[in-house]
Amino acid sequence: MTGKTLLISFLFLSVIAFADKPERLPEDTKRAANETKAASSVFHFENLLKNTYKPGDTLRLQLPLYPDSIFPTYYWQRVSHFNTLPQTKKDIIFLGNSITDGAEWSELFSDSRIKNRGISGDISAGVIHRLDGITKGHPAKVFLLIGTNDLARKISVDSILKNILIIADYVHQQSPGTNLFVQSILPVNNVYGKFADHTGNSLEINETNKKLKSSATIHHYTFIDLSSFFSDLDGRLHANFTNDGLHLNGEGYLLWKHLVFPYVYGLREKPSLIPLPVQLKWNAGLFKIYNCKAIVIPDDSLRNEATQLQNFLKKFGWHIDIAHEEFNNEPVIELEVDKTNTISEEAYKLLVTEKRITVSAKSTHGIFNGIQTLKQLMRDGVMVDACEITDQPAFEWRGYMIDVGRNYMSIPLLKQQINVMSEYKLNVFHFHATEDIAWRFAIKQYPQLTAPENMLRNKGEYYSVDEIKELIAYCKERHILFVPEIDMPGHSAAFTRAMKTEMQSDSGLIYLKNILKEICTAYDITYIHIGADEVNITDKKFIPEITAWIQSFGKKVIGWQPGGNYTGNTIRQLWMDDNAHLSSNSDIQLIDSRHLYLNHMDPLEAVVTIFNREIGDKPKGDASLLGAEICMWHDRAVANENDILKMNPVYPAILAFAERSWRGGGEKGWIANISDGDVYAFKDFEDRLLDQKTLYFKNKSFPYVKQSNSKWNLYGPYNNNGELTKTFIPETKVWDETTAKVYKQVTGGTIVLRHWWAPLIKGAIEDPKENTTWYATTKIWSNEDAEKKFWIGFNNISRSPATDSPPLNAWDNKGSEVWVNDKLIATPQWKRAGQKGDSEIPLTDEGYEYRKPSKIFLHQGWNSVKIKAPVGSFKGKDWQNPVKWMFTFVPLDAD
Repeated sequence: MTGKTLLISFLFLSVIAFADKPERLPEDTKRAANETKAASSVFHFENLLKNTYKPGDTLRLQLPLYPDSIFPTYYWQRVSHFNTLPQTKKDIIFLGNSITDGAEWSELFSDSRIKNRGISGDISAGVIHRLDGITKGHPAKVFLLIGTNDLARKISVDSILKNILIIADYVHQQSPGTNLFVQSILPVNNVYGKFADHTGNSLEINETNKKLKSSATIHHYTFIDLSSFFSDLDGRLHANFTNDGLHLNGEGYLLWKHLVFPYVYGLREKPSLIPLPVQLKWNAGLFKIYNCKAIVIPDDSLRNEATQLQNFLKKFGWHIDIAHEEFNNEPVIELEVDKTNTISEEAYKLLVTEKRITVSAKSTHGIFNGIQTLKQLMRDGVMVDACEITDQPAFEWRGYMIDVGRNYMSIPLLKQQINVMSEYKLNVFHFHATEDIAWRFAIKQYPQLTAPENMLRNKGEYYSVDEIKELIAYCKERHILFVPEIDMPGHSAAFTRAMKTEMQSDSGLIYLKNILKEICTAYDITYIHIGADEVNITDKKFIPEITAWIQSFGKKVIGWQPGGNYTGNTIRQLWMDDNAHLSSNSDIQLIDSRHLYLNHMDPLEAVVTIFNREIGDKPKGDASLLGAEICMWHDRAVANENDILKMNPVYPAILAFAERSWRGGGEKGWIANISDGDVYAFKDFEDRLLDQKTLYFKNKSFPYVKQSNSKWNLYGPYNNNGELTKTFIPETKVWDETTAKVYKQVTGGTIVLRHWWAPLIKGAIEDPKENTTWYATTKIWSNEDAEKKFWIGFNNISRSPATDSPPLNAWDNKGSEVWVNDKLIATPQWKRAGQKGDSEIPLTDEGYEYRKPSKIFLHQGWNSVKIKAPVGSFKGKDWQNPVKWMFTFVPLDAD
């Protein structure tokens, strides 16, 4: 900005007030306060600007300087303490007077980032005087509560307001990346006969709060209304929250925590439930968890569910007993089985009132599902918002499959995934344990199957009988069906190495029958998945004979479709769109897994496509369509088992799939980009998804960030005639983006221009052509001049084929580029640039979600982004290297 920098001193705008203790003040201090107060009634900021400000000037606010002597001893004790504490990043500061000072904030939230900067007796001028110590640390958030002591000193509402607005404007100027929350002044109560200077100020408190609320937007802060929640019917501080009419007791601080919890962690006001219940009504009132007397169950049939809830509450520090007796008019959590309920086994009802939480269902499974919703309602660990929920799933089969044949995964990591499944009401764990790479399912009769010499990876790693039983029991406790897959007759090279024969041979069939007998008799399972896909069936009797053998043990059979020559009662799991699910034969039962392979999906696209998906092309399940499974096939070797969760969108996809498979519905066709689906519904879901990420995935890989606010203009096509580096007008200085014709506006962090499975899946470009170049532009806001982190990519490598690594000094082999503020962004320094694809070479940095983010300097305000996305032929050099015409550009930490 041109012109001079104008320093605006707020000496005459800032009013000095003093401690809430009615101690005698020195005469010179009283005089200084009166002089400043008088000055504040004469000078107004608007008039000051009118007299001194000229267009082109840069306003810089300068805080007034006060004599140190006007502040009491305790004030300086606290300030001295604050000044000697180490500066840390991303702090969350609670700033104010004795009401703030009285809380153990970091313990209350179990979060060391939360710092107490309250000073008993402090006033708005005192906060101003120490404000530089706050802003220098550039905290992530500041929660300000100040003003009641000012009112006690008979400082006017307008003067207090001006002081608080000075604080807000100065925080925004000095630390624009800090989110400021101004909390309403709390009500007071004169019933205790204490603090007479405070308890008569109810009208002034209300007036100040109204003005603080109306000034929030223009002064860059968020107003939080605490007052109405702390007030009794007469508008006074509720007696439950105080013992002196001014300060808070322990219960008052718990309510405060509940009210500001969503602001502290950037959450929605009400708990973000996933899957969203079919019917949800929020009511007035709060159930206080800390007052809960018991978890009441009718008998021990619900002991397992009650114990899991009890253990969950222990994490918050509440030790609540499980009991059978009634507690009349006492706050309890009641679990009850309603045998008269005629809806599904998994349905439940949940009622939360101030006095009681009731979870009722037809079965223990329904009770369990209701508890998972209740746990999400208990997000802050102190109170639950009153509500009524009636809920049931649209599909009975909601599964997750993990391939441990190719890459062994430890029991603890498997249990972690099972836990996440259970918390979001998935109910089938598909355990793919045999492959060409290795056979990892222990068979006592044939130990050679799991011998190290017969494995190609993770040699000697397999699951013992006891471990499999442990997994089955772990699943059962969480109402999850354990479905083992013994892949046959394909994907069986490990079997051939160990048994020296192929499965379809006479001897191989005998071995398989012995194996299946052991599995069927040793384990408490209902289904066995036989695979039977991607293989030449040379013996047409093989599949029917194996099926009959398994069924003779009372087990049901599942196979992949397209796949073997199944009998009519074999459940088909769809992995490719061969229209088998459109058959008029309603006796055939189906599980949909088409385009639900997470290893092929870009993390951002995965959530979009799964959320929009109509499972089995039906809005809900029926006698033929059981449901669906998402599948995790990480064919490529990994350096570490956690890479499977880091390189694939496992947890974001589980949550998206939980939402869709529970609620049903969805969109027709196959959707890759946000703009092609229900945009409003997706934004709502994404907000809930990110709330879940914040609360429950802090120490887990969760490769997803907000993308629904990324808006792109597409320009093209430009014919490059196969010359991918060719430049066009959008790269020149003469190009005017404001007048250029926009082909289309699209939304997302990942934009799929043409899907690699086109035309089955739609891309952003309606009629894509080979040998064309497209450009995309957007603008990104930054609150301050700062270096920010971004995910950038142009070819999200599937984790199954042996795809080549990107070439040296390039994003991809298509000539893609990206500019920010007209500065070309450097490509990553690939660890294996140009490496020919090899399934035994683990990926390291090829995908944006598992390499270090790109760091880009942004200016305060709007920053321009331009993407160049050329393409040559749509046909890759081989099947291992499909042409993925796409780009990803998204900030990791949005302002």
